[in-house]
Amino acid sequence: MDKNTIIGFSLIVALLVGYSWFTKPSEEQIKAQQAYADSIRAVQAEQEALREMEFQQAQAYADSINADKPAADYGVFNAVAVGEEKLYTIQNDSLLVTLSSKGGSIVSVQLKGYTTFDHEPLVLFDQNDAKTQFTLVTNNNRIVESSDLYFQVQSVTDSTLTMVLPADSTGAGLYLHYKLNKDSYLVNLSMESVGMDKYLSPQMNSLDWTWNMKIRQQERSKKFEGRYSGVYYKYWDDEVENLSNESDDREEISNRLHWIACKDQFFSTVFIAEESYFTNTQMESTISKDPNYLKECSIVTSSNFSTDADVTHFTYYFGPNSYQLLSSLDDNIEQSEYQYNLEDMIPLGWGIFGWVNKYLIIPLFNFLGSFISNYGLVIFLLTLIVKLILLPFTYKSYMSTAKMRVLRPEIEKINAKIPEDKPMERQQATMALYRKVGVSPMGGCLPMLLQMPILFALFVFFPAAIELRQQGFLWADDLSSYDAIVSWTTHIPFISSYYGNHVSLFCLLMAIANIVSTKITMDSQNTGQQQMPMMKWMMYLMPVMFLFFFNDYASGLSYYYLISTLLTLLQTFIFRMSINDEKLLEKLKANAAKPQKKSGFMARLEQMQKEQLARQREMMKQQQKRR
Repeated sequence: MDKNTIIGFSLIVALLVGYSWFTKPSEEQIKAQQAYADSIRAVQAEQEALREMEFQQAQAYADSINADKPAADYGVFNAVAVGEEKLYTIQNDSLLVTLSSKGGSIVSVQLKGYTTFDHEPLVLFDQNDAKTQFTLVTNNNRIVESSDLYFQVQSVTDSTLTMVLPADSTGAGLYLHYKLNKDSYLVNLSMESVGMDKYLSPQMNSLDWTWNMKIRQQERSKKFEGRYSGVYYKYWDDEVENLSNESDDREEISNRLHWIACKDQFFSTVFIAEESYFTNTQMESTISKDPNYLKECSIVTSSNFSTDADVTHFTYYFGPNSYQLLSSLDDNIEQSEYQYNLEDMIPLGWGIFGWVNKYLIIPLFNFLGSFISNYGLVIFLLTLIVKLILLPFTYKSYMSTAKMRVLRPEIEKINAKIPEDKPMERQQATMALYRKVGVSPMGGCLPMLLQMPILFALFVFFPAAIELRQQGFLWADDLSSYDAIVSWTTHIPFISSYYGNHVSLFCLLMAIANIVSTKITMDSQNTGQQQMPMMKWMMYLMPVMFLFFFNDYASGLSYYYLISTLLTLLQTFIFRMSINDEKLLEKLKANAAKPQKKSGFMARLEQMQKEQLARQREMMKQQQKRR
């Protein structure tokens, strides 16, 4: 940022401001534009009202047609085309599942051990939120939807339910067996076709499923929860993928799928094909405009089916996104192609970041949580252990900086000797000094790079850790959500859109601690080399940006960064107190007296600098000749 650059930027800003001022519309133009916009909105409102009226008329006509629809349209299922809907429940210590005789499907699921952010019973969905149906084709080619038929309940217990769609009086029909396992979030569905080969189409070798579901808001921050909500699916014996969580998305997949899920931040509804697969799947996820919902999911797919006396097995998972719980579901499944791998729905980072979470952070976190009930203390101990693991790398990075810091007087002599307009010569002289005393400028960078996998793994771990949900610590009542000490409802331009309508205290303290840490770090790393003013401002700007970025994040994450920053400051203070700059400088001067052997990298770097310096001199000579 030299003088010419600053003048250039100033002129650009002046031109932009001037252009904006001179092109600003007059009051009359603004009023005219507003009137035009109001007229457009009025016309659109009239068109919308007209479309709504036409839709209502069409719907009323369709209802009248359906009311007069002859029972023969349902073919063999005439007897069950009319009836009265009855609801039945099965339950265990974890789930309360409600099923309907109309359609024979699950219409409501409540998780007993959890509540919503406002302490209401946690219901994944009810009859207004979800609808599941399958299509049957009769032998006279009539298409019948299961949601239009009334199943007959044969037996029901606390945890099992059997219902049938009868075809005749001899027992032929389609049987649905639901079973809720003890202390489990799994519900087994067995579809048994008995004597249906003479009533259903012989070409019917698959079931077409339609599944529509609205994902409810369960957490305090709808915006933050929405980032982790959407449609997920697993290819048969392959990886887990998902539709976009940030925007509306649609996907058509002809390949075989093992399961499909509607997932939010901490809970999932999963439909699993056991020893079978889904195919020809169309999935769509849209961001809901209803304030009580996150996403609206629509899934159309097909599964294997036989009209003979075969049984087709499915499994539902209604439960929390706990890595430990989801991974344990595969313990009794020996064949890898049949394993669920539901834990892959939890965002733990890709590649090495995911490995660090799976094999280091999660086992350590679960170990600490097994005998410590306060998760604020668990996070503190986890941060402390991580800092101890990284201590050798941190110390090496600090020593590299300390060596360059004590050489500052020598660097200042070089800067005084070589003018500012010869930066390459300055750099070459500085590198020669570092090489002479045995200091590597890259010595502080490599340890920092080695720390990055752990730091990023923790960044993605805390927002996905259901263990922190509704766990309080100090003033925060929920470490999985923001800890607002001040909030407001008035919409403030820019502030409400990018910062939010609250102030998170842990986030605020974390930003302050980072500003202090930046100041101390920059002072301790002043090696005498010229630094760009813009770079200094960027270092201070980052903590301010954290305020906007983390204000809506999990308070547990901000608390971790606060503790991590404070421990880093403590480490810096201890390192500074334990290192004698005078003795370190003497050691470096002693190294300078020893014969130095150039490494291959340093030799190549020096050769590149010489060649670049020679090219610059040649260019300067050519410019002088032109003049």
